[in-house]
Amino acid sequence: MPGRSTSSSSSGSTGFISFSGVESALSSLKTFQSCISSGMDTASSVALDLVETQTEVSSEYSMDKAMVEFAMMDRELNHYLKAVQSTINHVKEERSEKIPDLKLLVEKKFLALQNKNSDADFQNNEKFVQFKQQLKELKKQYGLQSDREADITEGVDEDMIVTQSQTNFICPITQLEMKKPVKNKVCGHTYEEEAIVRMIESKHERKKKACCPKIGCSHVDMRMSDLIQDEALRRAIESHKKRRRQSN
Repeated sequence: MPGRSTSSSSSGSTGFISFSGVESALSSLKTFQSCISSGMDTASSVALDLVETQTEVSSEYSMDKAMVEFAMMDRELNHYLKAVQSTINHVKEERSEKIPDLKLLVEKKFLALQNKNSDADFQNNEKFVQFKQQLKELKKQYGLQSDREADITEGVDEDMIVTQSQTNFICPITQLEMKKPVKNKVCGHTYEEEAIVRMIESKHERKKKACCPKIGCSHVDMRMSDLIQDEALRRAIESHKKRRRQSN
């Protein structure tokens, strides 16, 4: 390990460990983590493109599978980073005269975290959850539901569905069709990005809480961090505009 002393434990001298090399390596791993994040953004965008063009893709090579792979890599990398950081903190606190086997300590902590893995972990990956939600919403907009969903909506007035979709395109603040919709992660409501950002900033400047502007919503303390881009809705709105222009 970088900076590991060769002092003999029998001599009673204190071993010295420099963590600068380890911390530099951690920084590089965090950079790789941003690459995984970019990969998830790309896979999500491609998946939404495929839904829009209604392209059939083999499940083996689907973007859904790619997103799962990215989410697994992200989880494994997070566990390794936690294991290394936990080991560093432990060694610094112990201040033991005997130099510990850092590699073994990291491996033990890493395996302990990996052994707790479950599919439920993906619900903690914000990009993965957002991908699944947006894919489902866009499929719904294009009528590409699963058989089960199709059974549920069978017999429902098609005009009513279209009208409801158009209503979802309207920002509750501006009362206009949205151009850059953002979704509230807490309550699920959507707004025009510029309008909701301006509203939150205005409230916070006056030391007041920003409530969700959707009538009947109980979310009374909105924050900027609650907002995420709603790519599926943006695409649905664009598609609706295109169909509307073609019909005129």
